[in-house]
Amino acid sequence: MSENNFDRGSALSIFGSDRKEDFMALAIALVIAFAVYFAY
Repeated sequence: MSENNFDRGSALSIFGSDRKEDFMALAIALVIAFAVYFAY
């Protein structure tokens, strides 16, 4: 993946805003991290 032709998530974007998408990805990652932490 080259920096020059990296399109900012237009094909896989769920939300209209990239910032909202970044925060949702962060929140989901934290939820998964806590789930794994408490499960084991």
